[in-house]
Amino acid sequence: MRTPHRFPSLLILAAAACAALTPLPARSELPPLVPREVFLGNPTRAQARISPDGTRLTYLAPSSTNVLNVWLRTIGKSDDKMITNDTKRGIRAYFWAEDGKHVLYLQDVGGNENFHVYSVDLASNQVKDLTPFEGVRAQNLLVDRNHPNEVLVGLNQRDKSVFDMHRIDLTTGESKLDTQNPGDVQGWGTDAAFVIRAAEAQGSDGSTIIRVRDSATAPWRDLITLSAEENGSFVDFTADGKSVYVETSLGSDVTRLVRLDATSGKELELLASDPRCDVGGIMVNDVTHKVEAVGFNYLRNEWKVLDPALTADFDALKKAHSGDFAIVSRDHPDRTWIVSYTVDNGPVATYAFDRKSKKATFLFVNQPALEKAQLGSREPVVIPARDGEKLVSYLTCPVGVPRKNLPMVLYVHGGPWARDVYGYDPTAQWLANRGYAALQVNFRASTGFGKRFLHLGDKQWGGTMQDDLTDAVKWAVDQGIADPKRVAIMGGSYGGYATLAGLTFTPDVYKCGVDIVGPSNLKTLLGSIPPYWATIRKTFDVRMGEMDKDSVLNYKCSPLFHVDDIKAPLLIGQGQNDPRVNVRESDQIAAAMRAKNLPVEYVVYSDEGHGFARPENRMDFYGRAENFLSKHLGGRSEAFVEVKGAAAQMK
Repeated sequence: MRTPHRFPSLLILAAAACAALTPLPARSELPPLVPREVFLGNPTRAQARISPDGTRLTYLAPSSTNVLNVWLRTIGKSDDKMITNDTKRGIRAYFWAEDGKHVLYLQDVGGNENFHVYSVDLASNQVKDLTPFEGVRAQNLLVDRNHPNEVLVGLNQRDKSVFDMHRIDLTTGESKLDTQNPGDVQGWGTDAAFVIRAAEAQGSDGSTIIRVRDSATAPWRDLITLSAEENGSFVDFTADGKSVYVETSLGSDVTRLVRLDATSGKELELLASDPRCDVGGIMVNDVTHKVEAVGFNYLRNEWKVLDPALTADFDALKKAHSGDFAIVSRDHPDRTWIVSYTVDNGPVATYAFDRKSKKATFLFVNQPALEKAQLGSREPVVIPARDGEKLVSYLTCPVGVPRKNLPMVLYVHGGPWARDVYGYDPTAQWLANRGYAALQVNFRASTGFGKRFLHLGDKQWGGTMQDDLTDAVKWAVDQGIADPKRVAIMGGSYGGYATLAGLTFTPDVYKCGVDIVGPSNLKTLLGSIPPYWATIRKTFDVRMGEMDKDSVLNYKCSPLFHVDDIKAPLLIGQGQNDPRVNVRESDQIAAAMRAKNLPVEYVVYSDEGHGFARPENRMDFYGRAENFLSKHLGGRSEAFVEVKGAAAQMK
């Protein structure tokens, strides 16, 4: 399956207890306590991928020292072996090279996000760093089945602010400059001949410009321009290179998948759209370069099959296992698909699907211990905001106790230009198992619901975006689900900001807060972002506001300047090497609270970046968070001791 060319997302970002706490319902009614590690530790197996020839399977699994690595198995045998040897952070992103002889993976150092591309030669077991440049980040990796010995990689080696595309020979490791970035391109795309012929750039006004060229030596031309109020991106060329598939919101609130003339930019065909939501996952055949199916995710993912030859396959997959499915890997003959299924109250299941027999063979689940656990249902709910906007949300409640007057954690997604989706969420299930209702809200500015809803959040950090979260808490209280005196707010990245904003701007709503890598001063946040965010910086100005120039807006939106209003205890978790939200963001809010004698617990992990990749650090922080929430909300807590191997520093 050819992966559509996706350009970088705009993610910024992932005291004494009250003696009068209302007790939880009798704890004997709750299911057994599931160990934190089952929810938040490493999976036993995950991310299965089939080899191009269909004879071998790779997957991620822990080493003997509990570090995620890539494993290899011959299909039909039990000859599993580990083919990488990461000893620190664990591998989280990998794929097969099209030659079937190499497996490629990405890794950074200490969470600095300067990813290198590594190649594993399966014959010799030799690991080679294909991008061995200090302080250089690799991204925008592209492969092509008709050029199996090559990979295209974007590197900011020449200029730290932009990525030039380099063509790398997998056998020799030789790298050659293929296409130089003119200074405004965020990402690149190739045609059927593996020639870079598409570029996605950002204009000085925040617009998105999709450019094309007729050959590797031909001049670039702007095909379409999407203003800052529009959404869209390049997907692929047709096989003949005369048309392009594009997601665009032009002429619509939501994005549509269309085919454009590659010369004029004229729309030739509407392939798929849904009035409720934007285009989601796209399946493109890597031989014919035809779009085969498109996913749309409003409450749950729904596939629209465009190629009739796949209708029977999708019908069979719907029956093979419950939940929402995704086709994650295909062999070159297109005989075998690797399919993952996500349900709301159990582990992710992976199957091998034989297209000829229409039979799905079970491979594994990512966490077998979850199959024995009693997990809560993750219910899609649509919550009305105070101005009538509809907020697609997900509610996970504890099993075994009435959904009435529960302690609740509002768990806020990062981004903020991202969204929560249906399916298994380890954090929500961990919270529910401890006795809390977990509520996740797609507040305005969340993506996937059209451009109007997205841009309702423009310049509304701490404003109507935060009001949506407050309204969701009120809804849960009015429904009788949440105890208004026992509500916490928690999240990472933008969710961490929302936690700080919740405690400062609505101090009477929350009993406590858990902030993970959240910014506290938006001006200093933008002043410390990586140089390679230069091509998307205008998007922040449009959607956040020009915080470096507008001191009034920055003061209004930044929790740091409103510390005096905080009433509730705060727990902060931060990575020392975070390139997105600099550690100073957490340092300054913690210092300001301590200066006011406000209760704050602050832990920094010296070998982490934007979030906690190492399981030792995750277990350490979430153990602290579990005790913190239990102390202030009254939920259950597994015994916690500082985790051996965690790089925790109390500050």
